[in-house]
Amino acid sequence: MATGPIVLILGSSPAAPKAAMWPKTSDLRIVAINNAWRVRPDWDVLIHPEDFPVERRPTGVSPPQRLCTHTDYVPAQNRLGGFVFAGGTMAFTAGYWALDALRPSTLAYYGCDMIYDGPVSHFYGQGTADPLRDDITLRSLEAKSGRLLAIAARQGCSCVNLSDAPTSRLLFPRADTTALTNPSPVLPLDIGGIDAILDAESRLGYMVESGRYWTEAERFDADALARIDTMWLQLLCWTPVAAQPATVPALPGDEGRLGF
Repeated sequence: MATGPIVLILGSSPAAPKAAMWPKTSDLRIVAINNAWRVRPDWDVLIHPEDFPVERRPTGVSPPQRLCTHTDYVPAQNRLGGFVFAGGTMAFTAGYWALDALRPSTLAYYGCDMIYDGPVSHFYGQGTADPLRDDITLRSLEAKSGRLLAIAARQGCSCVNLSDAPTSRLLFPRADTTALTNPSPVLPLDIGGIDAILDAESRLGYMVESGRYWTEAERFDADALARIDTMWLQLLCWTPVAAQPATVPALPGDEGRLGF
């Protein structure tokens, strides 16, 4: 198990303000995504994309607080496989950046269930459901969360979901706030299986160093990406309901690998 800090990845769901009163120890780091910095003043890192409106950013940052922008998270996410396979939305990008930069023992998510069926979508009102946009990297949010969980486990880090919402697009084990003070156990996943899927990703050659994968979307094969998603889901022994095609074409040169 990794020995780094526990990291709270804080999103902007309607339930996010519940996190305002949670205790913060010296070993806890709070990574707020976009508007989530408003939930509590003692956040450590605010991570946001280039197009996050200036008027929604904090007017002042008190050291040791820091801002994390594309110049920080693009190379970090590239080191862990790139945006096409990881999923191009900030909930996952924040996790990969934290794995790379903070080397945590636990990634504890809250306010990031990516379920938008209530009267308001975010704690500050109605917002844009970024993870639900039509994007080739986000065909299966469950698979992308499973990939993050697996990459974290390979690094000796656990991923947990602190949400008490009845449904979530995250496949992380549920946990309560004791996970913010005591590292959670790492799921015993097949490291060889993880490496085999990463090899299959690498053979596709879909790395986009700039992070602007949408400018090259025409060269990405949706069936090949579905195949990769299925591999991550099967690694976690999770089968979505009518979310994947019954038969996914094999990747070039992939016949007979991973038992498929």
